[in-house]
Amino acid sequence: MKKNRWYLRLLALLVLCGALNVTITAAAEAGSSDDPLVTLSYLNETFMDSIMERVDQKIAARNAQLGISAGSGAGAASNFTVVTLTSGQVLTGDIGCEVMLRVGTAVCVSPSSPGLIDETAATALNNGSALVQNHLYMMTIEGRGVRATAGTTKLLVRGSYTVA
Repeated sequence: MKKNRWYLRLLALLVLCGALNVTITAAAEAGSSDDPLVTLSYLNETFMDSIMERVDQKIAARNAQLGISAGSGAGAASNFTVVTLTSGQVLTGDIGCEVMLRVGTAVCVSPSSPGLIDETAATALNNGSALVQNHLYMMTIEGRGVRATAGTTKLLVRGSYTVA
């Protein structure tokens, strides 16, 4: 009789554990909105919105600090302009002006070294050195420029410059 009671108690405990397991499984299915863990809907609806709002505020503050208005595209300085020079004309650029020789020939004009920085070849051009077609050159010091040596020379220029 005592053995039967022991088995009966074990059976009652197993039934109770099974019922508890079924109840817990039915109450919170993994991935549902009832799941006690952080759900994807919470992340998408609450957390991501607040993060994106903070990012937008920081971008707006940085743009205000840099003087960029919201919604404005790239300025004229970020676009290349085609400039045509005749033989002997000199294009002088401000600091940061970039030049690419497309048609004709040209030489570097510089009162001191370095003249132009060849961004394509990662070298420096001195006064009188010939520009290579389709290489991008930058003027890093004021007074640097390009003199056309062909009848017609076409340059792509980005930044502020003067032609004389």
